[in-house]
Amino acid sequence: MISVYDEDKLLDGEIDLDVLEEIWCELLTTLGLKDKFEAEITVVGKDEIKALNKETRGVDSVTDVLSFPAMNVTLPFDENEHGENVDPENGNYILGDIALCAERAVEQAKEFGHSVKREVCYLVLHGLCHLFGFDHETEEDKRKMRKVEEDVLGGLGITR
Repeated sequence: MISVYDEDKLLDGEIDLDVLEEIWCELLTTLGLKDKFEAEITVVGKDEIKALNKETRGVDSVTDVLSFPAMNVTLPFDENEHGENVDPENGNYILGDIALCAERAVEQAKEFGHSVKREVCYLVLHGLCHLFGFDHETEEDKRKMRKVEEDVLGGLGITR
């Protein structure tokens, strides 16, 4: 389950929230996981993401998406290792939060020559992958993460 906050900032309704749920479900399927996880996405402006980037990463610039994992996930997922990260109301594992800068997504869509929908979908997926423990610090890690991203977006027909 994903929750989106400040969705009114998400490009004045240009993005259908259902597509973000589809990305979530496709990612879980790709990773071979059941729908027993939850994550929150907050849509923020440039000033807010810049402040978050500086505060959390020491980088004083606007970025597109930031991820804040609530637990250290390794795949395959072992339920016995994460009991403290369970939402008592629904039994889901709390993965963490994502901050998405919609303004930056619009700029990047123009830079890369594809739709805003595609850029937002990619950034949300990228942030979710980080919550599931993927990273791109090494070439091997980057290759694995990109493969998951391509599989998910391709599976949904979301292309450049």
